[in-house]
Amino acid sequence: MQIPKDKVLELIRERVGGDKADQAANELPDQVDPEQHGDLQQKFGINPQDLLGGGLGDIGGKLGL
Repeated sequence: MQIPKDKVLELIRERVGGDKADQAANELPDQVDPEQHGDLQQKFGINPQDLLGGGLGDIGGKLGL
């Protein structure tokens, strides 16, 4: 499953803050694969398993997946 970068950035901004989201904008690919890019997501405060499993209050639903 690939998630648009802007949706992941929204989540980072919401959970961790704008500074991390701005940094992530420069490092994440346009389409984020929670399995393939897990190390980058963790770097910015997002648990890839939460994206895959609908954790943290149904992130998948918030992302429109």
